Amino acid sequence: MAISSSSNTVRTSTYWIQIAFFSVVVLFNICLNLQVLTVGLAYFYDPEWWKVHVWLVRGYSGLTLLLLGLVFLSPFPKRVRGLTISMPVLLALQFITIHLNPPLPLPLSLSVLHPLIGFSLFSASTTLVHRTQHFIFPKPDDESDVNLTKF
Repeated sequence: MAISSSSNTVRTSTYWIQIAFFSVVVLFNICLNLQVLTVGLAYFYDPEWWKVHVWLVRGYSGLTLLLLGLVFLSPFPKRVRGLTISMPVLLALQFITIHLNPPLPLPLSLSVLHPLIGFSLFSASTTLVHRTQHFIFPKPDDESDVNLTKF
């Protein structure tokens, strides 16, 4: 009896770690969406929105380190772990491309890569939300998209 009680406790704590991870992933993705919105507002509407854009990234960038810690506290698929590891790397590249402009033999600076890396970060974050959701909340077989296409 003690063994099953212990294993239930481990399963429960693992589940709550996964729920916390999913919650932080969703929060990170919402912040990233807001950041994309604010850069658009700054460029097309009012340059004052740039301050919000900068403030957002400084505020939510620490979430990637929290995700990095949580992903190793609970069993997750390799794909989820890989995407989680890529996010602080991509965020660091974002900081490098916008703040460091070493002289290059090219006529372009590294800052031209900033939007591309931002798109990659957005894509990785959105994919991570979906992968984590499917892992933690799997669909029953009778509700899968494959069965819906048979009609």
